[in-house]
Amino acid sequence: MEDRKEIRPEKPVNCKEDGPADGDKSMRQAERQREIEVSIRRKYHRELFSPFARAVRDYELVKANDRIAVCISGGKDSALMAKLFQELQRHNKVSFELVFLGMDPGYNEENRKRIESNAEILGIPLTIFETRIFDAVDHIDKSPCYLCARMRRGYLYNQAKSLGCNKIALGHHYDDVIETILMGMLYGGQMQTMMPKLHSIHFQGMELIRPMYLIREKDIKRWRDSNDLHFLQCACHFTETCTTIRTDGSSISKRMEVKNLIAELKKTNPSVEANIFRSAENVNLHTVIAYKKDGVKHSFLEDYDIPSL
Repeated sequence: MEDRKEIRPEKPVNCKEDGPADGDKSMRQAERQREIEVSIRRKYHRELFSPFARAVRDYELVKANDRIAVCISGGKDSALMAKLFQELQRHNKVSFELVFLGMDPGYNEENRKRIESNAEILGIPLTIFETRIFDAVDHIDKSPCYLCARMRRGYLYNQAKSLGCNKIALGHHYDDVIETILMGMLYGGQMQTMMPKLHSIHFQGMELIRPMYLIREKDIKRWRDSNDLHFLQCACHFTETCTTIRTDGSSISKRMEVKNLIAELKKTNPSVEANIFRSAENVNLHTVIAYKKDGVKHSFLEDYDIPSL
């Protein structure tokens, strides 16, 4: 049986059982939380909340009576997503519920405390459940990160469903999307993208949504740094190698290689990022040799000799 621990913001300043020191701490905590939220509403409204709300609207990610598990990994992206969801809930005309869900796959004590501390700082009522995923993939030589991600996804779906949720929200952003497009082409020999929402295959009635889809990573970093926030980056057992460089100068991470490639291309083509993103929206099937739909491969030859109307 998995253990759950709920992390809630500290008690309000006017709690009678608080002493003077507790009251001062709560006051400072409340003020810092307010400053962080104001930065989203004002300073970074155009860069963060506007594209968040646009993705929710354009991709129809949130509907009436949804109960959404906002999945908190401990990193900057999911933490900001949680705050943006809280802001959306304040202003959205559609009624929906939020559950802030964190999974401990085997973090060390320091990383676990960092997640809990950030939840308190940000005012996120976080529910944490525990698994042993890190132990399970610790001795896997081939694609441990891929296996870890798949296992995490399954546990999150299962836990969210047990809490009465019909959706899980992940913090993938615009840069993740364009990097995934290029990675598929360069390393997978396929044209695909990271979709803004997906129906779960294995958990009937569940859906995955990505409301950070239109937010740039540089803007997330600016928000993080301006509020002096410190999140987990890579907290697994492979931390020492997941962003390091080999002695020959090559990167271990394929995603990092693609990120660096895009940065180089941008030096001579400032529109390269937007063009990569739009390429997944502007696919012309009449100029594609073959494509797959519902697991079936179709060739341009199937209707090549059919006269055009």
